[in-house]
Amino acid sequence: MDSSPIMNVEAYLAEMQATTESMLREIAGAVNGAPDGAWINGSEMQVRDVLGEYRRRAYEVALQMRTDAAEAAFSPGGQTDEPAPAKQGQ
Repeated sequence: MDSSPIMNVEAYLAEMQATTESMLREIAGAVNGAPDGAWINGSEMQVRDVLGEYRRRAYEVALQMRTDAAEAAFSPGGQTDEPAPAKQGQ
């Protein structure tokens, strides 16, 4: 049994790079914006939400890229070693 095509990891990393940078900026902003004496209480829930959204996005993109790779490898007529027939008039 053939295995399903896999996604291109380098393309995945490139796709997620901007999302990762944005997520880290949001976390830094949450921690820096927390009031003195309450850094944890003032940022923990916002950081949790940012990381949850990032986890969802990272997984969603990975699944979509794997699906796209599988669809690109799919041949509606089935796989064959036979050359495609020439078009009439050529």
